[in-house]
Amino acid sequence: MKSYWEIRWHARGGQGAWTASQFLASAALSVNKYFQSFPEFGAEREGAPIVAYTKISDFPIKNYSQIEEPDAVVVLDPTLFSQVPFLKGLKSDGYLVVNYPGEPKQLREELKVSPGIKVFTVDATKIALETLKRPITNTTMAGALVRATKILNFEDVVNEMIRSFSGKFKKEIIDANVNAIRRAYEEVKQG
Repeated sequence: MKSYWEIRWHARGGQGAWTASQFLASAALSVNKYFQSFPEFGAEREGAPIVAYTKISDFPIKNYSQIEEPDAVVVLDPTLFSQVPFLKGLKSDGYLVVNYPGEPKQLREELKVSPGIKVFTVDATKIALETLKRPITNTTMAGALVRATKILNFEDVVNEMIRSFSGKFKKEIIDANVNAIRRAYEEVKQG
């Protein structure tokens, strides 16, 4: 397993990419890893493209810059395909995890993804609508990312979801988010 990960999240304002980045960083902290999580907002309005970053390491992180060459890219909203160059800088052996209802092979062809990049798809919108009753895919995509990269142990992520959401949300909301993470973890496809 890699000891240092850089992840770039692409979404629209209001979809929770930075929340997912922070949540993943918090899960890393819970298992004594080092982390950074920070957003990059352009036009700060709901619906505008945004980027969030997560760094997770077994060792102290001394680089505080944005991530130019991520190990993994997570795309929460497929409507960004024609608007954002989200593949830019992705390492040639990196991971692309996308909220996409089709097969990874289809996405690879559609986006002309380089052969060395591992492509994963999950219908996160469908899962979110069925579990959360809203099209907010941030926790769902966190589950897909964990399965694709094995960046953290699945149970550690679930335990952190329960811990960090307790006291902030009702049990039904926590249970729905745990279910969304679990379903995405189980339903993500690689191609």
